[in-house]
Amino acid sequence: MTTTNPGPIADAASDNWVDAWAPTFAKPYLQLARLDRPIGTWLLLFPCWWGQAYAHLAQGETWINIWYFVLFAIGALVMRGAGCTWNDIVDRDYDGRVARTAARPIPSGQISVTQALVFAIALSLIGFLVLIQFNLVTIFVGIASLALVAAYPYAKRFTYWPQVVLGLTFNWGVLVGWTAITGEIAWTPLILYVGAVFWTIAYDTIYAHQDSEDDALLGLKSTALNFGDKTRMCIGAFFAAAAICWLIAGFAAGAQGPYFLMVLAAGAHFAWQTVTLDPHNTENCLVRFRANRWVGWIILIGLCLEILLLQF
Repeated sequence: MTTTNPGPIADAASDNWVDAWAPTFAKPYLQLARLDRPIGTWLLLFPCWWGQAYAHLAQGETWINIWYFVLFAIGALVMRGAGCTWNDIVDRDYDGRVARTAARPIPSGQISVTQALVFAIALSLIGFLVLIQFNLVTIFVGIASLALVAAYPYAKRFTYWPQVVLGLTFNWGVLVGWTAITGEIAWTPLILYVGAVFWTIAYDTIYAHQDSEDDALLGLKSTALNFGDKTRMCIGAFFAAAAICWLIAGFAAGAQGPYFLMVLAAGAHFAWQTVTLDPHNTENCLVRFRANRWVGWIILIGLCLEILLLQF
């Protein structure tokens, strides 16, 4: 096994901190956990924060449990790392045959499958320590997400809709955040959750266009391949569905105004992504995919403004 680091991963920023500052021995593990590409952690974290803030709003609470925000941040960081490590273990043979992923630690030979598995288990244990800080319902809801995490890497082998499985997985935090505050499952956060799933289908279709040619050659499936030349129309429809669900969720939670304005702002951001997308340009797709972090902030700010308004 070679121990030479082949350099930055294709979709990591050239000046990312892992390649610039991390010790040589740690770089492959940090890359495996995607710490050189933090956008995925943000996209996993925001639904947790949304679910928590949404619960505070729905219950008429005028404050936010900041400690829970911190716990969710830690949990998203380590569980995204664990999930990506599992994904790379399952996909190692495919990754080695795709230009964008060939430099990842497992296919490039920097880390063995056994080392990666131990690393994933260690991260999962940290995630479990975070999870048990919450109530029993939240613990069970969090554990239930592991079935989706385990299934996701296999989805693209059997369906042209693996982005649906990713959406169900990545946005499970809405339910975790909700139950952390309320201690129960309710229909209201499900509207927010479904909207977030639509959002993920759209942004991950954009991301998947980076690999569409390689996926087709390898026999893998994705919505990018399924939509083809109709990608803009399809992602526009999913973005619109997300915004509609989020508006309905706002009415259900008793939002009064600021949240709805922020959903409209998110809708404008969606329109920009859709209109300016070039599915055949890798850099164009990557920029628009990463820009969804701003959508996360926009919705969170809207929820926090509504909670602040309850004080007056």
